[in-house]
Amino acid sequence: MTNDHLLNSDDRITKARKLLFEQSPVAELSSIFEKKGFELYVVGGSVRDAFLGKVHGDFDFTTNAPPETIMELVKNYADELWTIGIEFGTIGIEKNSLKAEITTFRSDTYADESRKPDVEFEANIKTDLSRRDFTFNAMAFKLPDGTFIDEYNGLSDLSERVLRTPIDPDDSFNDDPLRMLRALRFVSTLIVLPSAEVIESIITIKNRLEIVSNERIQAELSKLLTGISPSQGINYLVSTGLTDIILPEISELASCVDPEHRHKDLLEHTMTVLDNVPAKLTLRLAALFHDIGKPRTKSMGADGVHFYHHEVVGAEMAKKRLGKLKYPTALINDVVKMIEMHMRFHTYRLGWADSAVRRYIRDCDPLIADINKLVRADCTTRNPFQSRKFASLLDELDGRIEILEKEEESAKIRPPIDGNEVMSYLDLEPGPDVGKVMKALLEARLNEDIMTKEDAFSYIDNHFKNFLNNDDNSC
Repeated sequence: MTNDHLLNSDDRITKARKLLFEQSPVAELSSIFEKKGFELYVVGGSVRDAFLGKVHGDFDFTTNAPPETIMELVKNYADELWTIGIEFGTIGIEKNSLKAEITTFRSDTYADESRKPDVEFEANIKTDLSRRDFTFNAMAFKLPDGTFIDEYNGLSDLSERVLRTPIDPDDSFNDDPLRMLRALRFVSTLIVLPSAEVIESIITIKNRLEIVSNERIQAELSKLLTGISPSQGINYLVSTGLTDIILPEISELASCVDPEHRHKDLLEHTMTVLDNVPAKLTLRLAALFHDIGKPRTKSMGADGVHFYHHEVVGAEMAKKRLGKLKYPTALINDVVKMIEMHMRFHTYRLGWADSAVRRYIRDCDPLIADINKLVRADCTTRNPFQSRKFASLLDELDGRIEILEKEEESAKIRPPIDGNEVMSYLDLEPGPDVGKVMKALLEARLNEDIMTKEDAFSYIDNHFKNFLNNDDNSC
């Protein structure tokens, strides 16, 4: 952890400027644009992260040069160049494995039913910065002199971990509705708190998100889920009503109580599980969706509440939702498998023979490690005895799986030569002596004393000379 919070603003600006300007694209592009008389600014997330002490492999720049001129200026500099965003004023480049996007000053808005923004090119940096999503992404350094531009107090908001918009949030979210979801992504990844005005605006304008493509929603959701605190982001999604639009299954969890976990509702339990699994997208998605089948399978019996086959129902629900959000088929299949399998372990306490453990390995493969991480995170009981018992059983199962997998791997190992080659080399007839030689070769292979055919024949030369000399017919 750095001590940047102890530095004054001037010191922080100096430190961030130095960090950014040490990166080759910043200095080199600055020179290219300056020579031709165009303004160039490094802006957006790369500036924000520099103030957080981080530099990543891509940069955002903005300029008063029109898109066609940008392309002419950088075409001989870039290792690769792409123009897929040229209609929006953006030219992308890659140089020495570092990526950069250079965009003409612009403003963009969505029409009422449009899924694509209307872009207007602007004449100055201040107007361009006003279109940025949040104040801490609306900071810039002018190149080459390094003048820091912070028209909307982004550095102060970043220091205070407050998320605000440069303009009125209603206008900002109407201009680009995806910003509502992006706001909650930053809650998870940067641990910032949205201002009251931002939350109120999201609640009011949430239905505008319906015009945004599922692919763009998917990208933001994935970043939110793999952040530092995904539960905070999801909880805001629920409280603002955005889940009603993009994840209605999660909204249902808030109204369903699960007495087994002793949480207020299934949402609270799900958030605990979500935070407790590693930040791997498939695992986080499985954690988010693992209990979505419970509200639809809830039943009452003489012995209390039941959720029979909720994992099967939930897996099918997750498959449909992830498909609608345009996730890749392979990822969907992995998430579905983890949800389907996350309840199997709960029969382990009844006693599993090795055959049952092998069946579990086979049915989970190759996701068994991730499935067991989900199962472990799913134990959120507040009863310390039950928690220790559950963890002990899972530790025992993990140990048995490790042993059986090693046995299975060992069983697959064979000597480099087979029995026919042994008989030919030693001039032996089929019989127990061939078995003895093969057993010795297998042991040598398991010990990694022999690895190749040459090693095997050399091993025979050194250990079975009696056969080679035809002294007798036994080992």
